[in-house]
Amino acid sequence: MPHPGNPVCRPSSAERVVIVSASVGAGHDGAATELERRLIAAGLAVDRFDLLDVLPARLGRLVRDGYHRLLVRAPWAYQRIYSSTECAGGGGPVARALLRSAETRLLRALPADTAAVVSTYPGASRVLGSLRLDGRLTVPVLTYLTDFSVHPLWVADGVDVHLALHAVPAAQARAAGARDVRVCGPVADPRFHPVPAPERAAARARFGLPPTAPLALLVAGSWGVGPVREVARDLRDCGAAVPLVVCGRNDTLAEQLRADGIEHVYGWVDDMPGLMHAADVLVQNAGGLTSLEAFATGLPVASYGCIPGHGLTNAAALDEAGVAAWIRDPAQLKHVLAELIDGPRGLLQREAAHALFTAAPHGPAAETARVCRTGTAPIAAPAPRRTVRPAAFRLTTTAVACAVWAGAVGTAVATTDGAPDLMHAIGQHLDLDDLPHEHRTGHAPHGVHGKGRHV
Repeated sequence: MPHPGNPVCRPSSAERVVIVSASVGAGHDGAATELERRLIAAGLAVDRFDLLDVLPARLGRLVRDGYHRLLVRAPWAYQRIYSSTECAGGGGPVARALLRSAETRLLRALPADTAAVVSTYPGASRVLGSLRLDGRLTVPVLTYLTDFSVHPLWVADGVDVHLALHAVPAAQARAAGARDVRVCGPVADPRFHPVPAPERAAARARFGLPPTAPLALLVAGSWGVGPVREVARDLRDCGAAVPLVVCGRNDTLAEQLRADGIEHVYGWVDDMPGLMHAADVLVQNAGGLTSLEAFATGLPVASYGCIPGHGLTNAAALDEAGVAAWIRDPAQLKHVLAELIDGPRGLLQREAAHALFTAAPHGPAAETARVCRTGTAPIAAPAPRRTVRPAAFRLTTTAVACAVWAGAVGTAVATTDGAPDLMHAIGQHLDLDDLPHEHRTGHAPHGVHGKGRHV
């Protein structure tokens, strides 16, 4: 491991890529996993790190749990902060200090022969970009933009290359100040692919599903957040398709749906490709990795009942790109689903989604390998910046900052109008009593709790 005061430099013959993600939901890690698989297949050595494991004093769990609670208990606050941070130009002082606290730890964890670093998470991009600007990291840094909409906090100063799924997010990244943006298409597990009719029928039989009825697969991420019960009832009542609802790890939601009379309810599904092969349309609320997997499967996608913040902006971007229909009015649900399942709209959407993969058949892994092997020009360091030292912050401020940053929108609570009132209101929704004592008091022990390497 390099000394924290020494820059990490690229040896002339090394071909090692480090991927930095974050275990917030499943989308960022899912993209990192497939990117890792493809890079290894291309002959590169790959290391994986979870940024939440690099944060000091076990703050990673607070980040993840705080974001989860904010989405579940105060979605209105998440939307307000998301909208405010779009114009904030970065997080507030708490956010900057939190990210700064991870810089040295992440730098020390990078292998000495690292040739390039790829981020699949906005917070990681900001940490890596800062290290690049300071001259402590002299290898190329890439950000793989995992979403169709690009919040400005995805675009960090110091990042060499931004890899976009499509021209729509590429344009948003450039508008946010990204210098080098390359449209490379998405990555998806190869198990997600179109199948012929006999395999579709076999998939339905494995899951015990109706053999001929139209099926709408409703997903809500690994946490099962959002107005899932309402959407499931809308799907059932409109009559366009039989709902198949995947609740992820939200066991309470699954029980509620069964009590509502929804027949086909699933928790965590290991065979998601098979379930997509069985379905006729995907209904989603966040626009993340599951949408990309549906595109690869040849399944038309509808956005409906979207979660606040990135769920809404992703729905708009997917609609603009022509790869998913955004249904805003419940009265349109039956009509649009019918068009997607068995109409020209579904055909056009499938073609547009297929083009995501054929237009850039080698995807972001090939572009990452190219940057890894050729390098990039050094980035000029900016003017000296005032160091924000991590300290014992008030718990509510820290918890909210962590929660919003984890949602890929930065932590600009301190720059939001009416921040004190907003944080007080959010604090009442977040059950702070279950947190460890050191987080409730604002005094945390020192030390690194794991480097987060996953090879």
